[in-house]
Amino acid sequence: MPDPNNPNESAGAPSPTIRASVRLPDRIMQFFAYAHLPPHLQEVSKPFGDLALQIEMTVPQNPERTVALRKLLEAKDAAVRAVLYKEPEFNRTPGQNGG
Repeated sequence: MPDPNNPNESAGAPSPTIRASVRLPDRIMQFFAYAHLPPHLQEVSKPFGDLALQIEMTVPQNPERTVALRKLLEAKDAAVRAVLYKEPEFNRTPGQNGG
């Protein structure tokens, strides 16, 4: 039963204690999905997704967790790009001086 003397409590509203214990999914987690990728990229992306899930489940939800997930996402993106990287081709004919 709500305490009428407590302005932070109202009928039907969860108490602050309950609100603090509810874990909301982090919106950034959608970017760790890898099932849509070809197998050779899934192999690179999966460990990052697994670690992101572990962080989401074990680290308290606060701005630093968001930073951790964002930096992990940056690392995952870089790793995937590293697999896709192709050396640039220089199409110069002999005698051109690149100017």
